[in-house]
Amino acid sequence: MNTYFISGLGADKRIFSKLKLNENINMIHVDWISPNENESLASYAERLSKVIDLSQPFALVGVSFGGMIAVEMAKLLKPAATIIISSTMLSTHLPALYRFAGKLGLLKFIPAKFLKSSNKLTQNYYFGTRSNSEKTLLSKIINDTDPYFLKWAIGSILSWKNDIRPDRIFHIHGTNDKILYAKAAQPDFIIENGTHFMVYQNAKEISEIIDQIILNIEID
Repeated sequence: MNTYFISGLGADKRIFSKLKLNENINMIHVDWISPNENESLASYAERLSKVIDLSQPFALVGVSFGGMIAVEMAKLLKPAATIIISSTMLSTHLPALYRFAGKLGLLKFIPAKFLKSSNKLTQNYYFGTRSNSEKTLLSKIINDTDPYFLKWAIGSILSWKNDIRPDRIFHIHGTNDKILYAKAAQPDFIIENGTHFMVYQNAKEISEIIDQIILNIEID
């Protein structure tokens, strides 16, 4: 089955590089497009969804910000399955601090370049990178991120409004995620000690979950 993978905020397919999936799952990586000025997350997801082949059954897999994009796509496209990893299904499950910052509009006062150049020690702490190779990958991803895309994406998260849980959606989350955490959320699969970087760190376990979900889909 064609399965479209949507990476995290500013990241790319490198974040999925350790996944080893069943040969019947055709991994297709979705590349980011430039956002329009003041574009909402939902509107952006609708434009990005044009890359998806609707002529045959497909699944969506999104990590972090990509999971929120996948949720909005799922509401429009009705995929066979949607899997979100280290992400949030409902906007009310965003951390309260994020929602508060969104209401105050604080982001507009922060230069885009500052967001990208924030302290690497802080980045490694919040993402949960452990080994030198993980820290190097995170640094490369951050360095390659367009600061203006980064600022738009953060703003779109802070202002996101969604109270709809799409059909056939599955949530995989780690117990040690310091970026997207919500006691109200009830993930379908919990990775013990999983961090926000767990799609890379716990790739074997997450690969098995993805295989389990997609290979057991009943196509309408």
